[in-house]
Amino acid sequence: MKDPSLRRSVALFRGFLREPSDPGGFYALLARDAADQVERYEPLAGRVVADVGGGGGHFTEEFRRRGAHGYLFEPDPRELTATRPPPEGAVLADGYLLPLADGAADICFCSNVLEHVEDPGTFLSELVRVTRPGGLIYVSFTNWLSPWGGHEWAPWHYLGADRARRRHERRTGRPAKHVLGDNLFRVHIGPTLRQVRARDDVAVLSARARYWPFLPELVTRVPLLREFATWNLLLILRRCP
Repeated sequence: MKDPSLRRSVALFRGFLREPSDPGGFYALLARDAADQVERYEPLAGRVVADVGGGGGHFTEEFRRRGAHGYLFEPDPRELTATRPPPEGAVLADGYLLPLADGAADICFCSNVLEHVEDPGTFLSELVRVTRPGGLIYVSFTNWLSPWGGHEWAPWHYLGADRARRRHERRTGRPAKHVLGDNLFRVHIGPTLRQVRARDDVAVLSARARYWPFLPELVTRVPLLREFATWNLLLILRRCP
């Protein structure tokens, strides 16, 4: 699907709404879309791709289908097997300390992980370390003030994280998957962009709203508005020589 386009955005949103009943279908769709985005900057065929925090491995499998040497690194064993067996060669690994040599990957891919780490700057430095000079780094995250910032207890996080989590647990009768300050953190667009642009080891090729149907880079340039309207920030970075 053309990116950006209204058709693409509608298809992704419909897939997202079906995610509770059909997670495999949604993540397969999302993986195809992400692979298309990567290939706008770097061909996948023959490349070594490190998929960091890729859950059950849908992204890794899509990269492999396109001819890449894809490797999954996931810290949570529950995520690896949540919906199906993980892809062959999946590795349990901490994203702060990946078991890879410096510059081992042509492409480092990290989708919707940054809001789940306490120290995004250190985490990003590890992604940069394992990417070869001139290689590509794909990072996306859901920002805290977006309508989905509270994840399964959104949008009630606007009224307070604890209140939103308790409401979710009352309504569903089960503990919430995410707890603020434990496995979910407040990450904002403005500070993240300033931190990334201040680095001397990466060049920012694109900073855009990942799912927007039009002018996806424009919304990220407007202070305050971007914190609510971006929904999910996508950064495409090039490792400096």
